[in-house]
Amino acid sequence: MLATDTYTKESEETDLLTDVENPCQLVVWNDEVNTFDWVIETLIDVCSHTLQQAEQSAMIIHTKGKYAVKEGDYDFLKPMCDAITERGIGATIEVMSEH
Repeated sequence: MLATDTYTKESEETDLLTDVENPCQLVVWNDEVNTFDWVIETLIDVCSHTLQQAEQSAMIIHTKGKYAVKEGDYDFLKPMCDAITERGIGATIEVMSEH
């Protein structure tokens, strides 16, 4: 019985860890290669941004060096990150820090 109790407790802890997704951000990085228009077009196509959202994001990316253009869980952001990098634009997924 003791072994079963230990196994059950470990299983419950594992389930708890896998049930809670860490929120992530899709970060697009500035470079000296890609044009504003290409970044804007990519954000509209890949992230479903409006033209205004994409333009604002591109300006922030340019001035700050990077910008989190989308938030969600890793599995939601991964295909978008891949699509952006396939277009030659630097992008990463970062776990959001808890406040």
